[in-house]
Amino acid sequence: MATATGTPALREEVGSSKYDLNAMWIMAILVTIGVLNLHSATYSSAQEGESQFWKAQLVWFGIGAAFSAGLYFVHYRVLERFAYFAYAFNIFLLAAVLVIGKSVLGSRRWLALGPASVQPSEFMKITIAWTLAKYFHDDQGREYYDLKALMLPILLVLVPVLLVMAQPDLGTAMIILAVSGSMMLFVKVSPRLLLTVGLAAIICIPVAYKFVLKDYQRQRIITFLNPQSDPRGAGYNSIQSMIAVGSGQFLGKGFRKGTQSQLNFLPEHHTDFIFSVYAEEHGFVGFLILLGLYIALMSNGLKIAYGSNDKFGMLFAFGIVALFSCIHFGISKLVFFT
Repeated sequence: MATATGTPALREEVGSSKYDLNAMWIMAILVTIGVLNLHSATYSSAQEGESQFWKAQLVWFGIGAAFSAGLYFVHYRVLERFAYFAYAFNIFLLAAVLVIGKSVLGSRRWLALGPASVQPSEFMKITIAWTLAKYFHDDQGREYYDLKALMLPILLVLVPVLLVMAQPDLGTAMIILAVSGSMMLFVKVSPRLLLTVGLAAIICIPVAYKFVLKDYQRQRIITFLNPQSDPRGAGYNSIQSMIAVGSGQFLGKGFRKGTQSQLNFLPEHHTDFIFSVYAEEHGFVGFLILLGLYIALMSNGLKIAYGSNDKFGMLFAFGIVALFSCIHFGISKLVFFT
């Protein structure tokens, strides 16, 4: 439908759009907690001039906030038009990483852009939700999706997954698969296909464990399930993390007073084990507050999804919630995949 001037009716929607600001306030609180926690985690080394990651985090937050402010005034239906272009451009970047990417510790995941570096696989996490939302929005009128109907979206997912695995970055590839799978389940997959996929997973997972994963990845799975199996080796980090969390007890030791992090018993305390720093300093009460904020954010995202006026908006919002859930509560915590 078009207006008298020939401009799509989308312009009218843009002018009358309503925005839910609850998620913005929750995110602002979470970012504040995160920056303060990062400052605490690097406090002792920062005093020696060795580490001030929290300042860099503030800079990136400012860049992200400015970009988000710009998107705030763009109707999501405008984004729909550029979904496939964004997907194609991101595939190009992932392919470029394998050719001219910067190699760090045996992995090639970054593209150097002057003094800065970007990791295209991080953008693909959002782009795949964006692309699948566009695809399923255009493919209307199906009650269930069988394997034949899902062949194209599966292909759209497998291309970036294989490129990311080639870097190698199995953790990010698993997140992309999880987000995509969640969206496909959301649009209703046929019961027969679900049963087939379930049986295939039961068969393939042991085979993949034996013949696909490398020795160090299998060892990380074992120590993830039982850190005490190698307390001085692969399980050391997990054991120190549990000690830090447990020592926080009910109220915590206080801001910048965590002994495990400040005395450097906790390895990688500013990255992989940043939550352990928070739990040690703020205890079980702090954990409940943080968990409540995350649940509130995801609940708000689901509310936005179900309140959307069209299928694209609903699926895109749901995909972002699924991505957020995977990153903070799901697969990304299985650090043995990285």
